[in-house]
Amino acid sequence: MRFSAPHPIPYQGSKRRLAQAILSYVPAGSFTRLVEPFAGSAAVTLAAAAQKRFSSYAIGDTLEPLIALWKAILVSPEEIALQYGALWRNERALPIDAYYEVRAQFNQDHEPAKLLYLLARCVKNAVRFNPAGEFNQSPDKRRKGTHPDTMRQEILAANRVLKGKCRAVHCDFMQLFQNARQGDFFYLDPPYQGTSNGRDQRYFAGLSRSRLVEGLELLNRKEIPFILSYDGSCGQRSYGSPLPDRLGKRILLDVGRSSQATLNGRKDVTVESLYVSHLLPVAHRRSVLSLDDFASQALLFG
Repeated sequence: MRFSAPHPIPYQGSKRRLAQAILSYVPAGSFTRLVEPFAGSAAVTLAAAAQKRFSSYAIGDTLEPLIALWKAILVSPEEIALQYGALWRNERALPIDAYYEVRAQFNQDHEPAKLLYLLARCVKNAVRFNPAGEFNQSPDKRRKGTHPDTMRQEILAANRVLKGKCRAVHCDFMQLFQNARQGDFFYLDPPYQGTSNGRDQRYFAGLSRSRLVEGLELLNRKEIPFILSYDGSCGQRSYGSPLPDRLGKRILLDVGRSSQATLNGRKDVTVESLYVSHLLPVAHRRSVLSLDDFASQALLFG
């Protein structure tokens, strides 16, 4: 699949493939600012900016080095690309050992270029942190990670679509909820239920279901529209229970066969949930859609 939007930060669970489906629920010209409080790779923000859907953007995250990385992409893209390239090329001289050295250094100094290198190079681009908050994912021995030339192109492209329009903030999501104003639209991609606790922790900071519900109720009281990606399933494995209907309409997206299942010889299909604010129009009544349904303009607004 080819994408028109840049994607400099590789992140397992990125909504790059779903971005068009998500944005199709946003009426064109209705909102001035897109806010993404759980930024990660900011795939929806980048897709919206590439399409010039909003006049300004705000991305937030509790992982401070990630926000520092986004600030570098917004302000000094050439510098962060050079730093990444130096780390990538150093591993060519010292295979694997260099990865572990960079990982140890990052857990001490939290430098953003090192985080970018680790994300690009680690197993399945899957961030993992131990209970002490240290990055502990292993290197992927089947691939080398994004080539520096490609990474530079992605970083510069992201800078072009966001420069002068985007603010990156290190904060708790509730701060952005509380500061929401008329004209805002929120896209939310928090940690799914059951993926941010226990010994195999996928996210730097977990999120309780009750806090998320509290935040969504706040947005609803302020009449701020949102779309939330939260739960779903893969084969027989479910990622949490549905949220209350009062918060938004739940739509299931069949996004196709799981790549991990394919590697393991299974045919498990991944289904992602979208919760669409009751303030937004929904042009269809079917409860399960595929990404092919969004390839045409039939379900798009504006």
